[in-house]
Amino acid sequence: MSDILITKEDGPRHGRYVARIAGIAAEAELVFTHRGPGLISADHTGAPDTMRGTGAARALVDALIADARDAPFHIIPLCPYVRAQYERNPDWQDVMTVPPGVMPPMPG
Repeated sequence: MSDILITKEDGPRHGRYVARIAGIAAEAELVFTHRGPGLISADHTGAPDTMRGTGAARALVDALIADARDAPFHIIPLCPYVRAQYERNPDWQDVMTVPPGVMPPMPG
């Protein structure tokens, strides 16, 4: 697996984690929304075809989980990819707002 550089761009309402890999011009991202004090929603994770299979999307989620534990804040996993990773990692319960197997409402 290539070295993946993760950065975070954070605004007053929205932000994103960005994954870059040397030699690949594209970037993967995990977009989030601030929902209130100590609460964000993970809204969308996307990776271009050139980054599929590199581990970039998982690295984005891992960065989100690490930040949630450090900050701390809780995550509403609206993104299907984040939700699927949570299903595989029930030890993330300390930072997620729903138990495994329960689908949170989609943004509307």
